[in-house]
Amino acid sequence: MTKPVLAILGGTGDLGTGLARRWAQAGYTVIIGSRTADKAEAAAADLQKLMAERGVDAVSVRGTDNVAAAEAADIVAITVPFNHQAPTLEQVKAALQGKILIDVTVPLVPPKVARVQLPEAGSAGQIAQNIVGEGVRVVSAFQNVAAHHLQEGHALDCDVLVCGDDKAARAAVIELIEAAGMRGFHAGSIANAAAAEALTSVLIFINKQYGCHAGIQITGLEKSEA
Repeated sequence: MTKPVLAILGGTGDLGTGLARRWAQAGYTVIIGSRTADKAEAAAADLQKLMAERGVDAVSVRGTDNVAAAEAADIVAITVPFNHQAPTLEQVKAALQGKILIDVTVPLVPPKVARVQLPEAGSAGQIAQNIVGEGVRVVSAFQNVAAHHLQEGHALDCDVLVCGDDKAARAAVIELIEAAGMRGFHAGSIANAAAAEALTSVLIFINKQYGCHAGIQITGLEKSEA
């Protein structure tokens, strides 16, 4: 079965390149997107070099601008800061129609990022769905995974809550989560994204308090039930 082509908009940071690395290692073609193609191309080249040093073939990773990345992909993830989410989605929404959008946005409001401050719409995931419309299946995921861990090569003991109005789209994203070395769980409609987004501020507080990179785990289920 042919794997979908993946794009990561705003994918030049630690979170975006961490996901790109893990998906490329799992055999996916990954396109890193940025506002400018040269920045994305540089990030892709850096990632290719890093993976080559670790004995991993990364020829399936390339970079381009956000619009071209969204147009070329089957499934698109957006990993930009909250204040860049809306303008980025407005720019690429035509290219997203008929596709799955993985929204990783957390509505953090500096400087008090360790305090839950959800937007008027309820969540960043809901904002994404409102912007791109019903022609795009928005799935909210990865908010509670530290970018630090994604940059590491080992499997992660961190679970991912997956929210979206389309069950098949959630299942497709869970498959990508598993390919990245984690467990994903159906967590309900896009309205429930507020819970996962709010947990990020709680985890930031815990990380500062205890000097760690905390995540979440779902208990009470056998691994095969994830």
